[in-house]
Amino acid sequence: MYIVAIGWLYVALMMSVVEATHINGSILGAMVTFVLYGLLPIALVMYLLGAPARKRAIKAREAAEHAAWQAAQGVTTAASVTPDAGREAAGDAVAPERKKL
Repeated sequence: MYIVAIGWLYVALMMSVVEATHINGSILGAMVTFVLYGLLPIALVMYLLGAPARKRAIKAREAAEHAAWQAAQGVTTAASVTPDAGREAAGDAVAPERKKL
């Protein structure tokens, strides 16, 4: 993805060089060309394409903070508790037998 952005910036830079070196061109026009055709569109596209990665990073950070908070509080999750940790039989673990008709 970065190769496309680099290529687009190269094209915008070349457009700016042509604008600056043309007989009727100016340095200010070259700068405006580079900013409006190069920097702003690439910045916008890269920001929009980076949104899923930012969302994943935020979720991962929140999950890590939540796990750290649970560890500090001594809270255990259901996945980490074995079913017979209390050494008592689970009453609803096995369905009762039905009478044969």
